[in-house]
Amino acid sequence: MLVPVYRPGDRLPPLVTDLRAALPGARVLVVDDGSGPAAAGVLRAARDRGAEVLRRRVNRGKGVVLRTGFRYAATRHPGHDVTCVDADGQHRVEDVCRVAGRMRATGAMTLGVRRFDGEVPARSRFGNAATRVAFRLATGRDVRDTQTGLRAYPAGLLDWLVTVPGDRFEYEMDVLLRAVGAGLPVEQVDIATRYHADNAGSHFSALADSVRIYRPLVGFAAARLTGGAHPERIPDTVRPGSAASAPAGVDAAGWRHHPGR
Repeated sequence: MLVPVYRPGDRLPPLVTDLRAALPGARVLVVDDGSGPAAAGVLRAARDRGAEVLRRRVNRGKGVVLRTGFRYAATRHPGHDVTCVDADGQHRVEDVCRVAGRMRATGAMTLGVRRFDGEVPARSRFGNAATRVAFRLATGRDVRDTQTGLRAYPAGLLDWLVTVPGDRFEYEMDVLLRAVGAGLPVEQVDIATRYHADNAGSHFSALADSVRIYRPLVGFAAARLTGGAHPERIPDTVRPGSAASAPAGVDAAGWRHHPGR
Protein backbone atom coordinates (compact mmCIF):
# COMPACT_ATOMS: atom_id res chain seq x y z
CA MET A 1 0.00 0.00 0.00
CA LEU A 2 1.38 3.41 -0.99
CA VAL A 3 -0.05 6.42 0.87
CA PRO A 4 1.15 9.82 -0.45
CA VAL A 5 0.68 12.59 2.12
CA TYR A 6 1.14 16.32 2.54
CA ARG A 7 0.37 17.86 5.91
CA PRO A 8 -1.44 14.67 6.99
CA GLY A 9 -4.18 14.79 9.60
CA ASP A 10 -5.20 12.48 12.40
CA ARG A 11 -6.87 10.03 10.00
CA LEU A 12 -3.49 8.69 8.83
CA PRO A 13 -2.50 6.50 11.83
CA PRO A 14 -5.90 4.72 12.02
CA LEU A 15 -5.74 4.18 8.26
CA VAL A 16 -2.41 2.39 8.66
CA THR A 17 -3.90 0.20 11.39
CA ASP A 18 -6.99 -0.62 9.33
CA LEU A 19 -5.05 -1.44 6.17
CA ARG A 20 -2.67 -3.78 7.99
CA ALA A 21 -5.57 -5.51 9.73
CA ALA A 22 -7.58 -5.96 6.53
CA LEU A 23 -4.61 -7.06 4.41
CA PRO A 24 -2.34 -9.21 6.60
CA GLY A 25 1.18 -9.30 5.24
CA ALA A 26 0.76 -6.15 3.16
CA ARG A 27 3.32 -3.39 3.65
CA VAL A 28 2.13 0.19 4.11
CA LEU A 29 4.49 2.83 2.73
CA VAL A 30 3.77 6.47 3.62
CA VAL A 31 5.64 9.08 1.55
CA ASP A 32 5.50 12.61 2.91
CA ASP A 33 5.80 15.54 0.50
CA GLY A 34 7.80 18.00 2.57
CA SER A 35 5.21 18.66 5.28
CA GLY A 36 7.86 19.97 7.69
CA PRO A 37 8.18 19.60 11.47
CA ALA A 38 4.44 20.03 12.10
CA ALA A 39 3.77 16.58 10.63
CA ALA A 40 6.38 14.77 12.71
CA GLY A 41 3.93 13.55 15.35
CA VAL A 42 1.40 12.10 12.91
CA LEU A 43 4.11 10.43 10.84
CA ARG A 44 5.72 9.00 13.96
CA ALA A 45 2.34 7.55 14.97
CA ALA A 46 1.97 5.99 11.50
CA ARG A 47 5.43 4.44 11.85
CA ASP A 48 4.58 3.14 15.32
CA ARG A 49 1.55 1.38 13.79
CA GLY A 50 3.72 -0.47 11.32
CA ALA A 51 4.11 1.83 8.31
CA GLU A 52 7.35 2.50 6.50
CA VAL A 53 7.71 6.29 6.29
CA LEU A 54 9.74 8.27 3.77
CA ARG A 55 10.02 12.04 4.04
CA ARG A 56 10.98 14.51 1.34
CA ARG A 57 12.56 17.73 2.55
CA VAL A 58 10.81 20.01 0.05
CA ASN A 59 7.22 19.97 -1.20
CA ARG A 60 7.32 18.89 -4.86
CA GLY A 61 3.85 17.57 -5.62
CA LYS A 62 1.90 14.33 -5.72
CA GLY A 63 3.51 13.07 -8.91
CA VAL A 64 6.99 13.30 -7.41
CA VAL A 65 5.81 11.54 -4.25
CA LEU A 66 4.16 8.71 -6.20
CA ARG A 67 7.28 8.14 -8.29
CA THR A 68 9.34 8.13 -5.09
CA GLY A 69 7.07 5.44 -3.67
CA PHE A 70 7.08 3.35 -6.87
CA ARG A 71 10.88 3.52 -7.08
CA TYR A 72 11.25 2.52 -3.43
CA ALA A 73 8.81 -0.38 -3.82
CA ALA A 74 10.49 -1.67 -6.98
CA THR A 75 13.92 -1.48 -5.36
CA ARG A 76 13.22 -2.61 -1.80
CA HIS A 77 10.28 -4.93 -2.42
CA PRO A 78 10.66 -6.22 -6.00
CA GLY A 79 7.81 -8.24 -7.41
CA HIS A 80 5.20 -6.65 -5.13
CA ASP A 81 2.10 -4.95 -6.57
CA VAL A 82 1.26 -1.44 -5.33
CA THR A 83 -2.11 0.03 -4.40
CA CYS A 84 -2.25 3.81 -3.91
CA VAL A 85 -4.57 5.12 -1.20
CA ASP A 86 -5.37 8.72 -0.21
CA ALA A 87 -4.82 9.59 3.44
CA ASP A 88 -7.77 11.96 3.87
CA GLY A 89 -10.39 9.31 4.71
CA GLN A 90 -12.08 9.24 1.30
CA HIS A 91 -11.46 5.54 0.75
CA ARG A 92 -13.10 2.77 2.74
CA VAL A 93 -10.74 -0.08 3.55
CA GLU A 94 -13.19 -2.59 2.05
CA ASP A 95 -13.04 -0.66 -1.23
CA VAL A 96 -9.23 -0.68 -1.11
CA CYS A 97 -9.36 -4.46 -0.73
CA ARG A 98 -11.75 -4.84 -3.68
CA VAL A 99 -9.61 -2.68 -5.98
CA ALA A 100 -6.44 -4.53 -5.00
CA GLY A 101 -8.24 -7.85 -5.46
CA ARG A 102 -9.43 -6.94 -8.98
CA MET A 103 -5.91 -5.95 -9.96
CA ARG A 104 -4.52 -9.27 -8.71
CA ALA A 105 -7.26 -11.20 -10.52
CA THR A 106 -6.80 -9.45 -13.87
CA GLY A 107 -3.17 -8.37 -13.83
CA ALA A 108 -4.31 -4.94 -15.04
CA MET A 109 -4.10 -1.41 -13.71
CA THR A 110 -7.29 -0.93 -11.68
CA LEU A 111 -9.09 2.26 -10.68
CA GLY A 112 -11.49 2.74 -7.79
CA VAL A 113 -14.11 4.94 -9.45
CA ARG A 114 -16.31 7.11 -7.25
CA ARG A 115 -20.03 7.16 -7.96
CA PHE A 116 -20.45 10.85 -7.06
CA ASP A 117 -23.86 10.30 -5.58
CA GLY A 118 -25.15 11.58 -2.25
CA GLU A 119 -23.51 14.57 -0.57
CA VAL A 120 -20.70 15.48 -2.94
CA PRO A 121 -19.21 19.00 -3.19
CA ALA A 122 -20.47 20.69 -6.36
CA ARG A 123 -16.97 21.46 -7.62
CA SER A 124 -15.98 17.79 -7.32
CA ARG A 125 -19.12 16.56 -9.08
CA PHE A 126 -18.81 19.08 -11.93
CA GLY A 127 -15.05 18.68 -12.25
CA ASN A 128 -15.25 14.92 -12.59
CA ALA A 129 -18.08 15.07 -15.13
CA ALA A 130 -16.22 17.61 -17.28
CA THR A 131 -12.93 15.71 -17.16
CA ARG A 132 -14.64 12.42 -17.97
CA VAL A 133 -16.16 13.93 -21.11
CA ALA A 134 -12.86 15.54 -22.11
CA PHE A 135 -10.98 12.26 -21.61
CA ARG A 136 -13.49 10.35 -23.73
CA LEU A 137 -13.27 12.93 -26.53
CA ALA A 138 -9.46 12.90 -26.44
CA THR A 139 -8.95 9.14 -26.24
CA GLY A 140 -12.14 7.38 -27.24
CA ARG A 141 -12.09 5.50 -23.93
CA ASP A 142 -14.57 5.99 -21.08
CA VAL A 143 -12.79 6.31 -17.73
CA ARG A 144 -15.42 7.19 -15.18
CA ASP A 145 -13.11 8.82 -12.62
CA THR A 146 -9.83 10.11 -14.04
CA GLN A 147 -8.72 11.75 -10.79
CA THR A 148 -9.33 8.94 -8.33
CA GLY A 149 -6.49 8.45 -5.87
CA LEU A 150 -7.36 4.79 -5.30
CA ARG A 151 -5.41 2.91 -7.94
CA ALA A 152 -3.79 -0.50 -8.02
CA TYR A 153 -0.79 -1.30 -10.23
CA PRO A 154 0.79 -4.69 -10.97
CA ALA A 155 4.47 -4.99 -10.09
CA GLY A 156 5.43 -5.19 -13.75
CA LEU A 157 4.35 -1.58 -14.31
CA LEU A 158 6.46 0.03 -11.58
CA ASP A 159 9.61 0.59 -13.65
CA TRP A 160 7.46 2.25 -16.32
CA LEU A 161 5.54 4.37 -13.80
CA VAL A 162 8.73 6.05 -12.57
CA THR A 163 9.36 7.31 -16.14
CA VAL A 164 5.97 9.02 -16.58
CA PRO A 165 6.36 12.83 -16.29
CA GLY A 166 4.30 15.22 -14.18
CA ASP A 167 5.15 16.52 -10.73
CA ARG A 168 1.71 17.31 -9.34
CA PHE A 169 -1.86 16.12 -9.88
CA GLU A 170 -1.34 15.95 -13.65
CA TYR A 171 0.84 12.87 -13.14
CA GLU A 172 -2.14 10.59 -12.62
CA MET A 173 -3.78 11.93 -15.78
CA ASP A 174 -0.59 11.36 -17.76
CA VAL A 175 -0.41 7.77 -16.48
CA LEU A 176 -3.92 7.11 -17.80
CA LEU A 177 -3.26 8.79 -21.15
CA ARG A 178 -0.05 6.87 -21.75
CA ALA A 179 -1.60 3.59 -20.65
CA VAL A 180 -4.54 4.08 -23.02
CA GLY A 181 -2.19 5.15 -25.80
CA ALA A 182 -0.22 1.94 -25.33
CA GLY A 183 -3.37 -0.16 -25.41
CA LEU A 184 -3.11 -1.32 -21.81
CA PRO A 185 -6.34 -2.57 -20.23
CA VAL A 186 -7.71 -0.44 -17.39
CA GLU A 187 -10.11 -2.08 -14.94
CA GLN A 188 -12.69 0.03 -13.05
CA VAL A 189 -14.30 -0.84 -9.72
CA ASP A 190 -17.16 1.20 -8.23
CA ILE A 191 -16.36 2.55 -4.77
CA ALA A 192 -18.19 4.70 -2.24
CA THR A 193 -17.77 8.48 -2.35
CA ARG A 194 -16.88 10.02 0.99
CA TYR A 195 -15.98 13.63 1.67
CA HIS A 196 -15.15 15.13 5.05
CA ALA A 197 -15.94 18.80 5.80
CA ASP A 198 -16.69 19.55 2.13
CA ASN A 199 -13.31 18.07 1.14
CA ALA A 200 -11.49 20.72 3.17
CA GLY A 201 -8.43 18.48 3.50
CA SER A 202 -7.75 18.48 -0.25
CA HIS A 203 -4.62 20.25 -1.50
CA PHE A 204 -6.00 20.44 -5.06
CA SER A 205 -5.92 23.96 -6.54
CA ALA A 206 -9.08 24.38 -8.62
CA LEU A 207 -7.38 26.71 -11.11
CA ALA A 208 -3.68 25.83 -11.24
CA ASP A 209 -4.08 22.06 -10.96
CA SER A 210 -7.01 21.99 -13.41
CA VAL A 211 -4.77 23.69 -15.99
CA ARG A 212 -2.04 21.14 -15.33
CA ILE A 213 -4.51 18.25 -15.76
CA TYR A 214 -6.02 19.52 -19.00
CA ARG A 215 -2.68 20.32 -20.62
CA PRO A 216 -1.71 16.66 -21.24
CA LEU A 217 -5.29 15.94 -22.36
CA VAL A 218 -5.08 18.65 -25.01
CA GLY A 219 -1.63 17.45 -26.06
CA PHE A 220 -2.83 13.86 -26.39
CA ALA A 221 -5.86 14.90 -28.45
CA ALA A 222 -3.74 17.07 -30.74
CA ALA A 223 -1.20 14.29 -31.30
CA ARG A 224 -3.99 11.84 -32.04
CA LEU A 225 -5.56 14.16 -34.62
CA THR A 226 -2.28 14.94 -36.37
CA GLY A 227 -0.86 11.43 -36.22
CA GLY A 228 2.07 12.64 -34.15
CA ALA A 229 1.60 10.24 -31.25
CA HIS A 230 4.34 7.70 -30.60
CA PRO A 231 3.80 4.26 -29.04
CA GLU A 232 4.46 4.30 -25.32
CA ARG A 233 7.33 2.14 -24.15
CA ILE A 234 5.68 -0.33 -21.81
CA PRO A 235 7.55 -3.36 -20.39
CA ASP A 236 6.95 -6.39 -22.63
CA THR A 237 5.77 -8.43 -19.63
CA VAL A 238 2.72 -6.20 -19.17
CA ARG A 239 1.88 -5.40 -22.77
CA PRO A 240 -1.49 -6.65 -24.05
CA GLY A 241 -1.12 -10.13 -25.43
CA SER A 242 1.84 -11.15 -23.25
CA ALA A 243 1.52 -14.07 -20.88
CA ALA A 244 1.75 -11.82 -17.82
CA SER A 245 -0.80 -9.32 -19.06
CA ALA A 246 -3.55 -11.75 -20.03
CA PRO A 247 -4.96 -13.48 -16.95
CA ALA A 248 -7.62 -16.11 -17.45
CA GLY A 249 -10.85 -14.53 -18.65
CA VAL A 250 -9.32 -11.27 -19.95
CA ASP A 251 -8.35 -10.65 -23.56
CA ALA A 252 -5.68 -8.31 -24.92
CA ALA A 253 -8.12 -5.42 -25.24
CA GLY A 254 -9.03 -5.57 -21.58
CA TRP A 255 -12.49 -7.12 -21.98
CA ARG A 256 -13.45 -9.70 -19.40
CA HIS A 257 -14.95 -12.95 -20.64
CA HIS A 258 -17.33 -15.04 -18.53
CA PRO A 259 -17.52 -18.62 -19.82
CA GLY A 260 -21.07 -19.88 -20.19
CA ARG A 261 -22.68 -16.43 -20.37
